[in-house]
Formats: sequence, structure tokens, C-alpha cells
Amino acid sequence: MNREEKEEEEEEIVCLDESFFINDNYQLTTFTFGSQVIELLCLHSSSTDFDLTGQLVWPGAMLLNDYLAKNAEILQGCSIIELGSGVGVTGILCSRFCRQLLLTDHNDEILKKNIELCVSSENPNCSAELAAEKLEWGNSDHIDQILQRYSGGFDLILGADIYILQSSIPFLFDTVEHLLHVRRGRCKFILAYISRAKTIDSLIMKQAAEHGMRMVEVTGTRSVVGNLEGVIFEVTMQ
Repeated sequence: MNREEKEEEEEEIVCLDESFFINDNYQLTTFTFGSQVIELLCLHSSSTDFDLTGQLVWPGAMLLNDYLAKNAEILQGCSIIELGSGVGVTGILCSRFCRQLLLTDHNDEILKKNIELCVSSENPNCSAELAAEKLEWGNSDHIDQILQRYSGGFDLILGADIYILQSSIPFLFDTVEHLLHVRRGRCKFILAYISRAKTIDSLIMKQAAEHGMRMVEVTGTRSVVGNLEGVIFEVTMQ
């Protein structure tokens, strides 16, 4: 590559501040899951931008929250980490039942806003120790920092609709495997899965198997969310 070509290539590289991808036009929105009513900030319109996907409430979160609201006993007294928390709708529901909860995402701005809303003096429903951390899947520094603070690991790992980008799926399972190994058989991953493409369906199963995991469909959870089929899986190390 000659000097002129190199200069032209460098001119094409545009560095954008992270805030370019953050739409802060959040709306206070009410969600009801069983007897639980939750208010939080979120966007109402979708976007193709990577950094905006986590600022919406996706169908998988609705599926997981309906399941957890009906089976809240599995949360009682637990320490929980949620992956790809987005706006935090699942975590905030869980905070009413569990002991300790860490919400994580690659962009934790909206999470922190909704945690502040959740733990405000006007809202006495949150009983858990609640926090948010930045976590990019496969980033060993992020995982190590979290496990330094939570050295005992977690009872449950939660995830809902967290495989939108196909390229991120191997890193997701790397992270889940790391977290599951901390408790060595005393931790499980609950995944709310919405089927959108056969290639993603097969990749999820393939990655679980390659990481030594067993995926079991939770009986009675298969349903249609919007116009998409969804199901809850329990994932453990084999």
C-alpha cells in the first residue's frame, strides 16, 4: 500500500464518541407481571444500532418475567447475575424476591438510571442488594473484576433475548461457562429463548454442547410471544 492509499484509508476511519449511539429519549413505562407492577425508563421504538438494542424491552424479557413471576420461589434468597440486562426489567422484578442481584450489560447507563428509580424512597418494593456493572462477554478483565467483588459466585445466571448478534454467541457461552464453574454444579443459567432464525437456533445448541453444557427445556414454557415462538431453558454444566 502506497502513502496516498494509506492516507485515503485513514481518512475513511471515523471515530465516534460512545454517546453518539445512546438515545436518551426514555419514557417511563409500566409493566405488569402477575401481581408485580414495575415502572422503568426505556425506549419504545426499535433501532438497528448495536448500542440501542439494550435500551428496549425485548419479547424474551416478557417471556422470562412471566415465568419468574409465576415461579418466584426459585429466586428466594438467591444471589443472581443477569447478562445483557438492557433496561433492567427482569432484574428489577427479581430484586423483589432475591437476596443479591447484579445487572450487567455493555452499556450500563440506562441500568443505573432504573436502579436509582427502583431504590428510591418512593419505591419500597426493592429488597435485594442491587448493582450494575459493565460486562462485555468474553472480556476476562470484566469477568475477573466482577468475581473479585462476588468471589462466591452466583446461584443463578439469567438471560433473555441476548443473542441478537450471531458473532457474540460464542463469547456469551464463554462467559456463562466461566460463571457456572465458580459454583461447580450449584449454579444454573436460565435462558429465555425467542426463535428468530434456524441458524441461530442451531448455533445456540452447538455452542452449549461445545462448552460442555446441557440445555433442558422447562416444561410448559413454550409459547408464542408476539408472532415468535419462545421457550425457557435451564442450562447447567454436564
